[in-house]
Amino acid sequence: MPEKPLTKNLENVRVILATDCGSTTSKARLFKKLNEEYRFVASGEAPTTVEAPLEDVTIGVRNAIREVEELTGHKLLSPEGVISPRKRDNAGVDLFITTSSAGGGLQMMVAGITETITASTAERTALGAGAIVMDVMAYDDGREVYQKIQRLRSLRPDMILIAGGTDESQGSSLSDIGEMLLVADPKPRLGSSFKLPIIFAGSVNAREAMKKLLGGKFALRVVDNVRPSLNVENLEPARALIHEFFMEHVMSQAPGYSKLIKWTPVPIMPTPLGEGAMFQTVAKEYGVNLLGAGLGGATTNIYSLYKGNFLRTVSANLGMSYSLGNVLKEATVENIKRWLPFEVDESLLCDKIANKVVHPTTVPQTLEDLMIEQASAREALRLSFQHHQRLVQSSKRYHIDLMKFDLIGGTGGLLSNAPRRIQSALMLIDGFRPEGITRLIQDSVFMMPHLGVLLTYHPQAAMQILEKDCLIKLGTCLALQGQLDEGGDPHVGRLTVKMPDGRRLRENIVFGTIKRLPLGVGEVADVEVRTSWGFGVGGWLGRMHSRIEGGVAGIVIDARGRPLSLPDDEEGRRRKILEWFTDLDLYPREALKEMT
Repeated sequence: MPEKPLTKNLENVRVILATDCGSTTSKARLFKKLNEEYRFVASGEAPTTVEAPLEDVTIGVRNAIREVEELTGHKLLSPEGVISPRKRDNAGVDLFITTSSAGGGLQMMVAGITETITASTAERTALGAGAIVMDVMAYDDGREVYQKIQRLRSLRPDMILIAGGTDESQGSSLSDIGEMLLVADPKPRLGSSFKLPIIFAGSVNAREAMKKLLGGKFALRVVDNVRPSLNVENLEPARALIHEFFMEHVMSQAPGYSKLIKWTPVPIMPTPLGEGAMFQTVAKEYGVNLLGAGLGGATTNIYSLYKGNFLRTVSANLGMSYSLGNVLKEATVENIKRWLPFEVDESLLCDKIANKVVHPTTVPQTLEDLMIEQASAREALRLSFQHHQRLVQSSKRYHIDLMKFDLIGGTGGLLSNAPRRIQSALMLIDGFRPEGITRLIQDSVFMMPHLGVLLTYHPQAAMQILEKDCLIKLGTCLALQGQLDEGGDPHVGRLTVKMPDGRRLRENIVFGTIKRLPLGVGEVADVEVRTSWGFGVGGWLGRMHSRIEGGVAGIVIDARGRPLSLPDDEEGRRRKILEWFTDLDLYPREALKEMT
């Protein structure tokens, strides 16, 4: 990362423009210092234009910025790009920053000697740098050498990361990986005229051999070993070099990025890196263990921070526009249909999802289309979280016990643009399946990536905007643990809530239901839960006291049990889904009545 160019003149930064070039949509957000406090002012969006026929990312960025100009009357663009420095109060900006995941984001392959140790470490290094890992190769991954060579030839990564051997070992086996790369001769995804970047982060004793093997044919760079000893990981030097390579070799080759880079004094940051920085900041500021989701058009990113340990994973084939067909394939039609309160023909459902893939910038035109999109989002979140849990388990640094995570947050267009905030809350609940007491937050208008890069250069502005304009406090979910035996009494507990005005609300906890109680943003209530034997929401099994925070969705009482299961018969399942949607006021009641 280059030297911060703005730290000496932060007081003069009063107008900030931030953009994000997503796989589907380019976003622009305008921030201003109003009454000595930085605030969000306006946003604009337009289709991303990195692909044919336009093949110039700046066209989509300009279109998004023009919408901000029209909304505010503040002139931001000139023929050369963003006007900076600021000319007057209503013309130009003091700082322009941008993130990007257009064109599929940063795509990498990683290789190591052993699948469970060095290759796994290399994978987590790449993921933490904001990359999509296309493949993980290792000696013991079960594939023959010729299969690996074919795989290297067929994929076109942006760069390759090689790890292996401790600094005490000779790392002689790494030469075989180098030989395999020479034979395969993999080509970069963008730019046919430049050398494919390769980062070597393995044993210090194998560096000279790797330089001799690969230095002439590839853009090879050597960095500190990611696994200097069996019990020590050193990921940050490799991550920093990945980001540097991304700027120098990848971004410069993508259509239009050479122009976009000249508009800003700040390096372009991969969108997931910006998201991850803000989720880490939220966890630190609130002092909590956190799970987060970035639900994008091409990928779904999952973040976890537990006792200072941070991990990000990306499901490169699970997204809500370009990758929606893969969500259908992995989740299956039945698993998407199970979240719908109406009967739908399988072929029609597939056609609707295919139309979204072909026309990724379209928005749902009917309530049924919206329900299908949000049902697909539940499955994308569920599958991505399962992938995240597997990678966390392989890291052996911590275990994801949902009872120990205090906060779940979400960002991404589909979550931020949900017509009702309770819809976002339920998508997060159904995707992550929290247990016990969990607070829920979301990004208001999808600005967390912008604030992530802003945090690097102007922390005060980023934190003020985060707290005042970005984070929406959805409320708190009380999720019941346990399962009801067949023929058992569904009345499994009782909830007492002492409201801020002194009133006491009492609710029976009926297994298989999900309801909500009103508790607004900034309000705190005392809660007592008593449950039958075999059930609980945290604390002592059968009894729990806690103070919980409200939000725009209030208190969500999820008594559907864990693990969450739905009725097997179609009619009973649709009736139950309709009951849940009605009790939560998820969609207009009149429209839900018509579905009965």
